[in-house]
Amino acid sequence: MTSELLAQSKQTHPVVIRRILAGLRTAGIVASTKGHGGGWVLARELSQITLRDIYEALGSPALLAVENRTESPGCLVEASVNAQLSTAFHNAEQLLLTQFSNSHPPSFVGSAALTQSGYTWPIEREQAA
Repeated sequence: MTSELLAQSKQTHPVVIRRILAGLRTAGIVASTKGHGGGWVLARELSQITLRDIYEALGSPALLAVENRTESPGCLVEASVNAQLSTAFHNAEQLLLTQFSNSHPPSFVGSAALTQSGYTWPIEREQAA
């Protein structure tokens, strides 16, 4: 699949897709082929790719969009609450990362529905050929 086609389906610029795919390629998740009929394909089986692999290949972006507030830096109550929240945020991130390590693409894209529709992943089509 070409980056242009992916960009069109996601309504973004192909350069954005190429940057994402470059990280995935460096991690060995996808590979690119040049020339006529070229594009991007999976470099390994889906069962060998975890959501955590993808997350790390994309630079490990922030998982939680919340953070502590510091409205009164000298307030002991605020400091105590922030310490507790920091621990909770850290624990939540660790739980998410553990879940990411146990999640494979078919499990988070609804593979049952795709399989029932007759869809096959590109790497599966290549192996069948």
